[in-house]
Amino acid sequence: MISKTWIVLPLVAVGAALGGYYYWQTHIASQLPENIASSNGRIEANQINIATKLAGRVSEVLVQEGDMVDMGQVVARLDSVQLTAQLKSSEAVVRRLERVQDEAKSSVDRYKSQLDLAEQMLDRTKKLHDEGFASTEKLQQRHSEFQSAHAAYISSLANVEQSIEAINAAEQEARRVRSLFEDTILAAPLRGRVQYRLTEPGEVLAAGGNIVTLLDLADVYMTIFLPADEAGRVAIGGPARIILDPVPQYVIPATVSFVATQAQFTPRTVETAEEREKLMFRVKIRIDPTLLRKHEDRVKAGVRGVAYVSLSGTNDWPDYLRVKLPE
Repeated sequence: MISKTWIVLPLVAVGAALGGYYYWQTHIASQLPENIASSNGRIEANQINIATKLAGRVSEVLVQEGDMVDMGQVVARLDSVQLTAQLKSSEAVVRRLERVQDEAKSSVDRYKSQLDLAEQMLDRTKKLHDEGFASTEKLQQRHSEFQSAHAAYISSLANVEQSIEAINAAEQEARRVRSLFEDTILAAPLRGRVQYRLTEPGEVLAAGGNIVTLLDLADVYMTIFLPADEAGRVAIGGPARIILDPVPQYVIPATVSFVATQAQFTPRTVETAEEREKLMFRVKIRIDPTLLRKHEDRVKAGVRGVAYVSLSGTNDWPDYLRVKLPE
């Protein structure tokens, strides 16, 4: 059996909302100049999730909810014992191959000296053979020695090339492991406030697991909805004002940053002018990041208030909508 209470409560809520909208339209909105539109909304901020790139165990979470963090500040670390061992092993392989390369280069110098000597001995023996002072057998011996020295020299050059390729491969592996190791350290991509701490040390996360959610306090805005006749007159970059419910004594300057190209609330069939007036378009009112940084300790998402938009694109505001900010 359905309780009557669950039927009455939604009706009361809807009635209260309709009553508040009626009061706004008859007592407040009707007093605005014709070139100013208004609508209520709430403050929102862009949220960034700091997530793991690798699967692993969380070893540290260095921030708490509500903390301000700077760009690049470390907020968490994953366990990196295995990657540390792999990195040390990869770096040791690089060092060993560098020693092999040094030996190979030394061999090149040695075999080049032997080749030069064998070439000199061959040339001398050829001359003596032509003059009749060296036998053909001796000449063949010198020629064989020269070929052996040449082959050893070419082989030593190939060993140097192989050592270079081996070092490059080992360095690539070391860079790969170093990159994985760096991915165990999670840093803030921008300055912001910690909205949620989503995990604790000791938890094992899959790749992409969220650890912290940040609020970007340089990207704060209010979303409102305006009817078609007003939204059509709003200019991107046009001036706006915001008054928040908890601090109605302040008037915050803002700018129109977005106007939707499609209606959010549309009757099934739009045929008459009266029905077209029911179309509602989403409008985003953004607060200047410089102003936000100056008062970032006061910035909070979810605060409700009212936004006012200049339909003429000018700063011709009544006195009660002139900018007034806290000292």
